[in-house]
Amino acid sequence: MMSHIRKLANPAGERNKQPILEVLNRFFDKSEPNKKLLEISSGVGLHAAFFAPQFPNIVFQPSEYDTSLFGSIEAYRAEANVPNLQSPIAIDISRPCTDWDNDHNVNFNSSAESFDYMLNINMIHISPFECSEGLFRNASQLLKKGGLLITYGPYAVNGKLTPESNVQFDISLKTRNPAWGIRDITALEKISAASGIALIQSFDLPANNKCLIWQKSLN
Repeated sequence: MMSHIRKLANPAGERNKQPILEVLNRFFDKSEPNKKLLEISSGVGLHAAFFAPQFPNIVFQPSEYDTSLFGSIEAYRAEANVPNLQSPIAIDISRPCTDWDNDHNVNFNSSAESFDYMLNINMIHISPFECSEGLFRNASQLLKKGGLLITYGPYAVNGKLTPESNVQFDISLKTRNPAWGIRDITALEKISAASGIALIQSFDLPANNKCLIWQKSLN
């Protein structure tokens, strides 16, 4: 699994990592030690390796469904060379966290309400809707009360998808896989509400993407 430890390129990630960091800086606590973050769908590993050195008090746990990407995640991790960035684990976010089985034993039994933050970049539109449902359902069980889920990507708003480039992107996604597609924030709010999670802020970022800040109920 780990035989090909080499960094894979992610040009979009290189472009968006700084704008996303600027949003995280507004919401992540830098003062309190031993905070924990679970990244779902870490991709090639670029984002966790870029963010972890900026928040030395937060332990970053990357995860990925596609285990063939573990080598790249490890390569970025080795380059970052910081103690708060963990090795990647396999997570299928569409499955309940009660069923998860991975190297770091991150699941409901060991990790219920233990994470301060969860991070999910560019997954929601390139995965079946069951993954979005699982994201909010599992976040409701793994986040501490008041914990934050940060998602990033293109979104439709109130049934309207703009600009035209996003409309064409949506068409291309559905051509590749009919289960994929750019989701409407209203539809995501419906499934998040069922899990006790609410959208508290939305930021427009470059290239027609948004960074959404979701918060688990304090009750």
